[in-house]
Amino acid sequence: MSPPASHPPGGASPPEEGSSDLRFIGKLMPYLRADLPLYATAMALAPVSAGLMILQPWLLKHAIDDAILPGDEAALADLALAYLGAVFVAFLSEAGYTLAVAYAATRSITRLRDDVFRHTLSLSQAFFDREPTGRLLTRVTSDVEALGETLSAGAFTIVLDVMLVVGILVAMLALDPRLTATLLLVAPPLALAVELIRRMLRKLYQTVRTSLATLNAYTAERIAGIEVVQLYRDEARVLDQFDERLLRYRDAAIHTNVWDALLYAIVDGLTSITMALMLWYGGASWLEGVATAGLLAAFIEYIGKLFTPIRELSSKLAILQRAASALEKIFGLLDHREHITPGDRGLPAEPGKIELSGVSFAYGGGPDVLRGIDLTIAPGEVVALVGRTGSGKTTVGRVLRRAYDGYRGSIRIDGIELSRVRLDALRSRISVVQQDVVLYPGDVRFNLALGRDIDDARLLAAIELAQAGDVVARLGGLDGRIDHGGRNVSVGEAQLLSFARTLAHESPLVILDEATASVDTLTEARIQVATEAVLERRTVLVVAHRLSTITHADRIVVLSAGQVLEQGRHTELLARGGAYAALFHSRFDEATPEAS
Repeated sequence: MSPPASHPPGGASPPEEGSSDLRFIGKLMPYLRADLPLYATAMALAPVSAGLMILQPWLLKHAIDDAILPGDEAALADLALAYLGAVFVAFLSEAGYTLAVAYAATRSITRLRDDVFRHTLSLSQAFFDREPTGRLLTRVTSDVEALGETLSAGAFTIVLDVMLVVGILVAMLALDPRLTATLLLVAPPLALAVELIRRMLRKLYQTVRTSLATLNAYTAERIAGIEVVQLYRDEARVLDQFDERLLRYRDAAIHTNVWDALLYAIVDGLTSITMALMLWYGGASWLEGVATAGLLAAFIEYIGKLFTPIRELSSKLAILQRAASALEKIFGLLDHREHITPGDRGLPAEPGKIELSGVSFAYGGGPDVLRGIDLTIAPGEVVALVGRTGSGKTTVGRVLRRAYDGYRGSIRIDGIELSRVRLDALRSRISVVQQDVVLYPGDVRFNLALGRDIDDARLLAAIELAQAGDVVARLGGLDGRIDHGGRNVSVGEAQLLSFARTLAHESPLVILDEATASVDTLTEARIQVATEAVLERRTVLVVAHRLSTITHADRIVVLSAGQVLEQGRHTELLARGGAYAALFHSRFDEATPEAS
C-alpha cells in the first residue's frame, strides 16, 4: 500500500530573522564549497588591496610634511614613486579579488540553479497542480539571479569594504586620536539608521519578491491561454487583473527604492557633517599649531575613503536584503519534499499481470475520485475504460503510472506493490498517449525520442506504423523543426506523432487516453490504424472514446463515480442491457463519449 503524500504547511510563518539567515547560509555552503580555493584567493587579496589603499593618505601626509613644505625634492620623488606603486598594486589586487569572486559566484550559482531545476523535476504532479508555472519560473530564474548578484557584488565584496573601514579608523586613530574621536560622533546615528532601514528593507523585499512571483504566475497562465482570452474577448478583464497585480508590485518596489535611497542620502549627509567637523576641529588644531597641513590632507583623504565603502555598504545592504528574501524562497522550494515515494524494486523486461485491489484515491485531500476499485489486467490484454465525465477513467491511468502518490488499497505488477517499484523501472516500461499532445520546440527526432537512445531506423519504422510519414516528410524529415507549442502541426498530426513516439519507445504497457478533438475523416482513419498498431502485442489500458477501439477491446470496464459497475466484452455488455448499454446508446447514436 502506498503511503499518503505529505503536504508541508504552505502558510507557516517564517522563523526568526537571525536564525533564518544563519540557517539559509548554512544550506548555501555546499554550493560554495567546490569553489573555496577561488574564494580563499579573493580573501587573501582583500587585505593587500585594503592595506595599500589605506597606505596612500599616509604617504600623502609625509609627502606634504616631509618633502613639499621643506622643499626636499629627493624625498618627494621617493614618496611619489611609493604612492604610484601603492596605487598600481592596489589596483591589481582589487581586480584579482573582484574577478575571483565573480567567477566563483557564477559557478556556485550555476550549481544552485541546476539543483533547483533538478529538484523541481522530481516533484509530484500534485505539487504542479497547486503551484502556478510563473511562480516556479521566478524561483528558478530571478530569485537565483538575485542571489548570484549578492555573491558577486555584495556578500564577498563587503569583506573588502569592512577591511577598509576598520583599517582607515585604525590609521586615523594612530595619526590623531582626538580628531578621530570627534569625527566618530556621527557613528551612533549612522549605525541606528542602518539597522532600522535594514529591517525595513528585509520586509519590503519579501513583499517585492512575492508580488513579482504572483505577477509572473498570472502572466504565464494568461499567455498560455491567450487563444481563449482572445476568442471570448476577455482582454479588458485580463488586463485589469494584470494591472492590479502590476500595481501591487510597483508600489512594493517604490517603497523599497524610497527606503534604499533614504539610506544612501543619510550616509551622504553624515559624510558632509563629518567633513564639516574635520574642517572645524582640524582647522582649529592647525591654526593652533597642533595639527600639520599633511595631517589635514591625510584626514580629508581618509574621510573620502572611509565613507565610500560605507556608502557602498548601504547599497550592498539592499542587495543583501534581496538575497535574504530570495534565499528564503529558493530553499523553501528545495525543502519541499512532495516527491513520489521512491521504490527499490525492479520489474521484469516484460511486466505481467496488473492487479488493483480496493484502490481508492483523492486529489489533494478532496473527495475520493476512485472508490474501492478491483481490476485485473492480464499480460497482452486490451482493457477499455468507459464512463461519463468524472467517472475516474483518466485517474486510473494517472495512479497506475504514479503521476500521483497516496492511493489506498493495493496495486501490484507481477506481484510487486506499485509503491515498491522504482520510478525509472516503472516509467521505462510505460508509454502514455495523452489527449493533449505535448510537442517541444526542436527537431522531429528529439520530439519522438525524448532523450532516449533510439536509432533513426526504429524512429522511421514507428512513424510509418503510426501513419505519420507524410507529416514528418512535410516537416523536413527527422531533422525537420517543430515550432513552439507544435504550432506548425494540426491537432490530428500531433496525435499521429504522439502514436509514433509511443511506438518508437516500444513500451510493453501503454496507457491510451484517446483524444476527443474532431479531425477530418481521413485523419480519423489514420489515427484508428495507428491505434491498432499500438494495441498489438501490448498490455493496453484505454480511456476509450472511439467506438472502434471499444468494440475491439478484450474487455470493457464501465466506471461510475469512481467504482466499477460492470465489465465484459462489447456484445456481452450490450446484451445485458445495463449501464454500458445505456451509455452506448446515449453516446454513439450521435457522438462519442466525453472525456473524463
